[in-house]
Amino acid sequence: MARHGKDWFRLDNAAKIYPSITSTRVSTVFRISATLYEKVEPNILQEALDNIIERFPYYKVNLKRGIFWYYFDYTTKKPLITKETFYPCMFMFFKRRNRFPFRVLYYNKRISIEISHIITDGTGATTFLKSLLVEYFRMIGFKVEKTEDIFTADEQIATEEMEDAFHKHYKKDIHNPARSKKALHFPFKLNKKGKYNIITGIISSKEILAASKKYHVTLTQFLLAIYFDSIQEFMKIYDLKRIRPVVINVPVNLRKIYPSKTMRNFFISITPQIDFRLGEYSFEEILKLVQNYMEYMTNKKYLNQYIHRNVKNEKAVLLRLVPLAIKNIFMPIIYNRFGERNYTSSISNLGKITMPEPIDKRIERFEFYPPPSKGNVIKIGLTSYNDKVYISFGSLTENTEIEKLFFRKIRGMGIAVKIETNRE
Repeated sequence: MARHGKDWFRLDNAAKIYPSITSTRVSTVFRISATLYEKVEPNILQEALDNIIERFPYYKVNLKRGIFWYYFDYTTKKPLITKETFYPCMFMFFKRRNRFPFRVLYYNKRISIEISHIITDGTGATTFLKSLLVEYFRMIGFKVEKTEDIFTADEQIATEEMEDAFHKHYKKDIHNPARSKKALHFPFKLNKKGKYNIITGIISSKEILAASKKYHVTLTQFLLAIYFDSIQEFMKIYDLKRIRPVVINVPVNLRKIYPSKTMRNFFISITPQIDFRLGEYSFEEILKLVQNYMEYMTNKKYLNQYIHRNVKNEKAVLLRLVPLAIKNIFMPIIYNRFGERNYTSSISNLGKITMPEPIDKRIERFEFYPPPSKGNVIKIGLTSYNDKVYISFGSLTENTEIEKLFFRKIRGMGIAVKIETNRE
């Protein structure tokens, strides 16, 4: 790595499967964007990227093929910004020579980072975008106070930022968690390749938080319960109750539970589930189930099992000795068998994003779009900024019944929702 005397490094534990499964239908690419109150100046944005990317050498890399695994190779080349012209989160040719595992896009007043999970998760990408924005505004003429979650081009890089935190917090003598069983999948026809639909609901933070506090639950738990209830209603309409349980994939940022400064992937997906074949659940029952499940599953002792399982699988001698060419054939099958076939959908909350003064007043909003995947044709990404919550459905189907049911339930609680979409 340029400023650490190291020019290459291994993919982290969570990232290892992604290069083998990526395709036009499973891009592994998610987006975090900031919409400004003024039009973006491309020349300044490019210069800001040139400056700040040196602070993120672990992202300034190309993906390379090894004999047994992919690895990252540091490059002296600089990433170029691009004017946005296609659907969000599309397939990225990062396996090709001199291609970065991310792209920086601009369009009118919006700056977006689209980045593959092979290199980082939502926390790492958010820090990257926030740091780029601060550098951009600094070059325009704004002086910004340094904060812990914003990196500047002139500061020292901490070695911990590059660590594989899964290996650091791996414990040997723990049994694996129980395997999930196949879940209900939405019976929707896929879009043509290259088309990713987004529907974003914009809601007052004050109103939605007041509603969640009324039930004594967190915002994530509240929205997760609404999502389960929406799917229950959809199943009732189409008589799908006798098929399979509904399982929602919920990524958990492990940095809030384990001490780590890593800027690579460090999350575990937990899977709250409800079997609606057992009968109809009231919203209050769903809320209670979700709350209990989330509190139980985010316990450190429970999460240790998932870290153990994932690292143990990587350490398996047989898997390590299988050539990469063979891994590329079987990894997608394994991913489908033990991954997305066991989920109905996903909901990922990046939480509240803050920016320092005075540039916080120059930014209207932040949005988060989840990575598209044919295994889970509908996903939710949400974040909040200032006084608004932005709930974005990413979809690989033209059907919008799930989104309609979800936002109708929120409106039915007396909470106003403004809808925006890229659909034609």
